[in-house]
Amino acid sequence: MKTTKLKVALFVLVVMGIGFSFTTLNKVTVKGSDTMVILSQKWAEVYMKKNPGATIQVTGGGSGVGLAALINGSTDIANSSRPIKSSEVEKLKARYNTLGVEIPCAKDGLSVYLNKANPVTALTLKQIGQIFAGKITNWNEVGGPDAPIKLYGRESSSGTFGFFKDNVVKTDFSPSCQTLPGTAAIVNAVKKDKFSIGYGGAAYAEGVKDCAVKKDDKSPGILPTAATIKNHTYPISRYLYMYLKSKPTGEIKAFVDWILSPEGQALIADVGYYPLK
Repeated sequence: MKTTKLKVALFVLVVMGIGFSFTTLNKVTVKGSDTMVILSQKWAEVYMKKNPGATIQVTGGGSGVGLAALINGSTDIANSSRPIKSSEVEKLKARYNTLGVEIPCAKDGLSVYLNKANPVTALTLKQIGQIFAGKITNWNEVGGPDAPIKLYGRESSSGTFGFFKDNVVKTDFSPSCQTLPGTAAIVNAVKKDKFSIGYGGAAYAEGVKDCAVKKDDKSPGILPTAATIKNHTYPISRYLYMYLKSKPTGEIKAFVDWILSPEGQALIADVGYYPLK
């Protein structure tokens, strides 16, 4: 009798052990871009419902944080709202002898947020750049009221920060720009401050208004919409990326393939971003 009980106990332990290993093998970690957190969490939620054996863990922190985690081996997928830097590729190569794998997974329009009570509705790319560089400091310099401009932006580890700096500001940000740890925090700050301005993913623009962006003085102001981002008439648009150390296999490959499938891409518009096709 005791022998039988011992065999049953061992059998249960073995089965539990197999189950634990199976769960571990089917866990995928995703880390990085705060812009992409809402989208990645949606993908993870739907994918796990369809695949009960899989666990997809999504965290933010910024594109730079995600890519650093990919390099040090603490995440399977790094989400990034900017292309990977050559210095980051070199670190991957040094550690894993691979150049990494870049997977564009969605499109995003980068909104310039204004308080709804601000009478200014449109700015040129040059004006926006000069405002965030501290060269334009009063709203009356761009057709608005006589009031100082309050700047809100992302921290330097953010891919959104890097993209906005490289493509719009094109120099250093003004020292007066208050950095906040996420796009939602910027939206919240602009919502409360009548004469402020901020930037971030179009999906987050709730309770504030989007500034229409002009390519130059002679161009019309364009708002970030699905149509203007798809046809590239909105001047501040970009791809969103997933990065992997090497060609995906197993559950990581299944998850990535599903994201790029019509079903995965169909979810993108639900959270305010835009599919690749």
